[in-house]
Amino acid sequence: MSTTADPLAALGSLPGVADSVDSVRKAVDRVYGHRVMRRRSNEITSEAALRGARGSAALAGADWELEEVRRRSDFSVEGEPRTVGAALRLTAEAGQLLSVWRQSPLRVLARLHLVAAGGARPDDAVGRPRLAGEPVEEPLIELALPDADEVAGRLEGLASLLIAGSEAPALVTAAVVHGELLALRPFGSCNGLVARTAERIVLVGSGLDPKSICPAEVGHAELGRTAYLAALEGYTSGTPDGVAAWIAHCGRAVELGVRESTAVCEALQRGAA
Repeated sequence: MSTTADPLAALGSLPGVADSVDSVRKAVDRVYGHRVMRRRSNEITSEAALRGARGSAALAGADWELEEVRRRSDFSVEGEPRTVGAALRLTAEAGQLLSVWRQSPLRVLARLHLVAAGGARPDDAVGRPRLAGEPVEEPLIELALPDADEVAGRLEGLASLLIAGSEAPALVTAAVVHGELLALRPFGSCNGLVARTAERIVLVGSGLDPKSICPAEVGHAELGRTAYLAALEGYTSGTPDGVAAWIAHCGRAVELGVRESTAVCEALQRGAA
């Protein structure tokens, strides 16, 4: 990353990033301008939350049909049901943590892991970054795993940048938060779920998507795990092209989330939802 006073903002000058930022902004503005949003925005928010949770769970290996997620009430069984339940809990929790995020991102991340783990791991391993020698259960991400000291240092650095504030576009900040958490995998489990929830928190808290109706998780799932991991490899390479490609990938995911919510708006307008 850049060594300027605002390294997040500096990423906005990478090739193609400004175009991605502009495209996302226009897409978000269009769905917020939909006539249904004036009367039924709460319904759009609720549906976006459900669909976003389904998308995040799919990327974590539990690719359920939307209606199955909607119908199911018991997510206590190990394996895919627990993954879907974790995604749903995280989506519900995200909106309660916006004010805390601005002051203490690390506290929010700890809370998100606690919510996601849901008692699935020993108490002393939940809600804190992993210690030296502790394993990580994240089989779908096969990148080299940073050691605990590097994780602690980079988390502190990321938190400092976020608390200091930045002129960076919301998309850039959200993509960096998402990418760093996936690269570091700071917790013993549920890192992907936590990373995608943190991305949502940044997009909402920044004012880009204040009603949380543009579920990037939907787009990430639609673009597919292969593309997701390839873009993440670009980010972890640290090259300008690789980082720019990751930001663009995240931007496309937001746009696809917008398309999903636009379709929900259209269905409600027709009285078919």
